Amino acid sequence: MARVLIIGSLEAELGQAARIAVARGARLTVAEGAAAGLAKLRADGADLVLCDVTHDVGWLISCLAEERIACPVIACGRPNDAEAAVRAIRAGAKEFLPLPPDAELIAAMLQTVAGEADKPVVKDPAMVALLDRATQIARADASVLITGESGTGKEVLARHMHAASRRANGPFVALNCAALPEALLESELFGHEKGAFSGAVAARKGKFEQANGGTLLLDEIGEMDPRLQAKILRAIQEREIDRLGGTAPIRVDVRILAATHRDLQAEVAKGRFREDLYFRLAVVRLRIPSLRERPADILPLARYFAERYAQANGLPVRMLSPEAEGMLLRHPWPGNVRELENAVHRAVLLAEGSVIGIDAIELMAPATDAAMAAPITAAMPEASPPPIAPAPPAATPPAPRNAATLVGRRMEEVERELILETLSHCLGNRTRAAEMLGISIRTLRNKLHEYRAAGVTVPPIPGQMPASATVD
Repeated sequence: MARVLIIGSLEAELGQAARIAVARGARLTVAEGAAAGLAKLRADGADLVLCDVTHDVGWLISCLAEERIACPVIACGRPNDAEAAVRAIRAGAKEFLPLPPDAELIAAMLQTVAGEADKPVVKDPAMVALLDRATQIARADASVLITGESGTGKEVLARHMHAASRRANGPFVALNCAALPEALLESELFGHEKGAFSGAVAARKGKFEQANGGTLLLDEIGEMDPRLQAKILRAIQEREIDRLGGTAPIRVDVRILAATHRDLQAEVAKGRFREDLYFRLAVVRLRIPSLRERPADILPLARYFAERYAQANGLPVRMLSPEAEGMLLRHPWPGNVRELENAVHRAVLLAEGSVIGIDAIELMAPATDAAMAAPITAAMPEASPPPIAPAPPAATPPAPRNAATLVGRRMEEVERELILETLSHCLGNRTRAAEMLGISIRTLRNKLHEYRAAGVTVPPIPGQMPASATVD
């Protein structure tokens, strides 16, 4: 359930947006102005802010950056508010939502910030058994470590466990530990007191306090700095946290779910992950099989995505042709469910006629040629090397490039262009970009540090100010 803060009057079109958000399952809070909205964000946090452009959107975003509060802001206004919309986008607003609002656009925004709210779609015996076990242990309060390749649906499983738990009426708060730099991550997790750092003009609750009475998902915990790992360990052991700049511990009642695509036991052996924290997190371990290991799920998932994206785009719901289904069954899906979702979404948009045929399905080129080769279609032979997992539905892969255009250029120039283009297409999301590029998040951050030091503009982290005001 997404937590949405609306800044502005609910008497006109913004009120309609609020009603749509509530109807789509959002938990809503309202503030009359930007200052009141900032106070609510400090106290309770939110997953998304819808702010009327009649308020100072730029001031709000600037304050969020100074106080290390990571929350995307959507500017809202009538189409004739063009100048205000431009100012808001330049100030760092993620999008401009025209009023009166479009229900499906708001639904897409809520899905982006809250993850998939539907129940897992499973048919393969391996996944049925896993889901049964997850439901069984959901009623306990023990920490759970969810592992699996990127794109297998770790957050979907975590949300399912929260919904099946005794804490279902409490908040579900998720934080991607790889998406934020260490200083910002620490503030996001534990909050801070007034004066804790430059820009901390008021106290603010972190994710642990926001999840009090509910569930906290620490996604990609394998990327967390060892210093923060120690603080997480203490929070689990003592059930209390210390805000940055705080003088007394704060008691918290939170169930911890952790997720990672890494082998944490191997990370422990290499000294990159604390052994004591690993055993605290892995009271119960759930491994989600790759899509290659559960082929019986491919077609049920494809049919589900075909119906969902047809409805989301106002298109007729069409079945996949037998040839198209055969093509999906033969593909290795290295990007797992996320890659399948992307492929079906594209097919829904490209299909012509009464069914989704084989011509509408585009599968990505092999990883070694992904930056230059065009997508593979039914007319081309299948590629044996696995492709890189594509970006989420909101971000399309970088445009294909002819190899001849690269001749004569230096390797580091080509690499830099590829990294920055991929990051732009992922809307600044470091984790997604690293997945597409086939490199670790640490390697990506090091590259971005090099580019910024050389004076190159780097896409900002989602929800934050531009690169000049942010540290990767």
